[in-house]
Amino acid sequence: MLDLKIVNGKIIDVENKKIIEGDIGIKDGVITATGNVSSEAAFIIDAKGNHVSPGFIDIHMHEEDFSLTQKMEYDIADTMLNMGVTTCAVGNCGNNRQSIEELYEFINEKGNPVNYMSYIGHNYLRNVAGNTDIYMKSSKNQIEKMQSLVKKAIDFGAIGVSYGLEYCPGIDTEEAIEITKEIQGRDDLLLAAHYRKDAIYALDAIEEMALIGRECRIPFQISHLSSCSAYGNMTEALKLIENIVNSGADLLVDAYPYAAFSTFIGSAVFDEGCFELWNKSYDSIMLTEDPFKGMFCDRELFEKARKEYPNMLAVAYVMNENEIIQALNHPLVMIASDGIYRNHSGHPRGAGTFPRVIGHYVRDEKKMEFFDAIYKMTYMPAKRLKLKRKGLIKEGYDADITIFNYDAIIDKATFQDPQVRPDGIDYVILGGKTAVAEGKTINNTLGTFYRRGEA
Repeated sequence: MLDLKIVNGKIIDVENKKIIEGDIGIKDGVITATGNVSSEAAFIIDAKGNHVSPGFIDIHMHEEDFSLTQKMEYDIADTMLNMGVTTCAVGNCGNNRQSIEELYEFINEKGNPVNYMSYIGHNYLRNVAGNTDIYMKSSKNQIEKMQSLVKKAIDFGAIGVSYGLEYCPGIDTEEAIEITKEIQGRDDLLLAAHYRKDAIYALDAIEEMALIGRECRIPFQISHLSSCSAYGNMTEALKLIENIVNSGADLLVDAYPYAAFSTFIGSAVFDEGCFELWNKSYDSIMLTEDPFKGMFCDRELFEKARKEYPNMLAVAYVMNENEIIQALNHPLVMIASDGIYRNHSGHPRGAGTFPRVIGHYVRDEKKMEFFDAIYKMTYMPAKRLKLKRKGLIKEGYDADITIFNYDAIIDKATFQDPQVRPDGIDYVILGGKTAVAEGKTINNTLGTFYRRGEA
């Protein structure tokens, strides 16, 4: 007898870009049959003609900060589940919000709303190695310590190394390469980077990331190209990336579907000269937390927040919408949220990215093709993360499944209320067990922490 059977679904065949109307049989967390499944099952979900998709995979987001949640609640992992995500890569932009080991132990004990994998972050390691000045180059001893820490993290099961180059101007290209000394040449790993600088500097930033990947001989992921190049040079950026890939580099990209970015107000992103770079002013910056929640800046408020609340998340409305769409449609670009919250405040991308792509850009605006969009949020990131049993609805694959109503799916989170649950996500299944049923969470502890190669 099957553990679970999904009946009356429009099953999305991502590989062949077609819909199969039928059923899915699930046993011991694995898909055992698709199509016309006659076997009995302990539980049955009637999809009622809705689309049955592989669970969405977010290749770039940011995990909870235990210093804020006190390990008593889930913050962003809950919103990931709500929007149909089943597996995430965390520890991005060079920033682990706590050690990988601590995150692993917590999830191993408590469970998690979604599955996690993690990078080890360069910026995080600089602090561990004793370099707390973001504008200072690391010493030889500090670099040697980071080399050892990188090797230790990879041995533990990290998927690779992430960089936050813009957040830490003291990191030079040589340091970024040197910290990988003990792991270079391994194609089972992945490097990912938040670029050096955006707008007119984007092409130089892309060249630097490609150089790091070549020198380390490790596949490279450019993070959130949308916030790097959507300032008038997206066409040139994408052409440059194509040329780099055509030269033999293993380089891919991710992007999120919003024309505003979010990061900490005290970060180097907002150093002097940023508004001239973006051709914007202080009033393009919205603060997301008390005592300034929802307020747009003038110079006085901007400087006050920078000085007194440097860890507050801010939203910058500075990018071009048409270039966001251009990036999302490029064949080298997959979809990711770059979601991050502090005390349930932040950018709506952490709660709305995947429903927004389907509901807004595919269905309503017709700016993306349906099967391409699904591929970019399922099988494409699964392959990039080397997940051998995820990203497809196929016999032998993990039963991580999202069922959505195509006519109803849409993001509801706003910049003022950034964690509102989307509409149209009817069921989310992790490992063959139901986490969301009829649009409501019934179990948010089914997720696990995957060490590299475990999934």
